[in-house]
Amino acid sequence: MIKVLLVDDHELVRSGIEALLNAMDDISVVAVCDCGEQALQVIDKDPPDLVLMDINMPGMGGFEACRRILQTLPQIKLIGLSFHNNGPLPQQLLKLGVEGFVSK
Repeated sequence: MIKVLLVDDHELVRSGIEALLNAMDDISVVAVCDCGEQALQVIDKDPPDLVLMDINMPGMGGFEACRRILQTLPQIKLIGLSFHNNGPLPQQLLKLGVEGFVSK
């Protein structure tokens, strides 16, 4: 079973992605967060296998949260999510060490 943490500040996006993931037999959404700060707290208590991280959020954005996660727990796989798929963001995430990028 793949344990997934979903982080996005938009409730509709969170609930939609969570429903899609929970419909899969080998994936379990273990936590859902709406900001980077909350995601770091969840990861400290029970690290997931995979984090789907919105990049543009109020407070600590996803880029900074990904950077901190990779510094302390590099074995966690990260996938960035964003409406902004043009420009340097996807390449910056990959250089940071994120496994992939998905455009919402």
